[in-house]
Amino acid sequence: MASFSGYLPYAFALIIAIPFLVLFRQFVFTYIKLKEQEIKLLTVKSNTGNKAQSYERMTLFMERIKPSNLIQRFDKDLAVHEFIFLTEKTINEEFDYNSSQQLYISKNSWKNIVDSKNAVIDLLHKTYREINGNATLDEFKTVFIINFINGEDYINTTIEDLKREILIIA
Repeated sequence: MASFSGYLPYAFALIIAIPFLVLFRQFVFTYIKLKEQEIKLLTVKSNTGNKAQSYERMTLFMERIKPSNLIQRFDKDLAVHEFIFLTEKTINEEFDYNSSQQLYISKNSWKNIVDSKNAVIDLLHKTYREINGNATLDEFKTVFIINFINGEDYINTTIEDLKREILIIA
């Protein structure tokens, strides 16, 4: 009997400590579970935000490569071939800058963006061939705009597709 009474204070401390340890364990597991849920929610919000931002950036890119906006860039004293070179360089640089956005945009929309970019560049060169290099910059710009207006409006079609997709995501 004497040997049991020596362990009595330890048994009493253990009986008191066990409920606290169980509650503490539940608290820690609940806290960890809530933090995991919070991280998941933040990740989902972040991805949605990245997607929305990607669609915005690519819509802005499409607006910037519209011929009506392109002809307003650069000095009016440039030769036609200089204007074409600088315009093509600017389009490609801006496209390269935004190329990481393809991670968040559908394959179809990305293909439309690439096709639109290439069509604008092709239109620049087609217009130059059409005028045989014998025109002032203002005349070139006028023919360039007319050729764009008379052709398919692939830029607005791409922008409308981007708008439809972002509405589906949001």
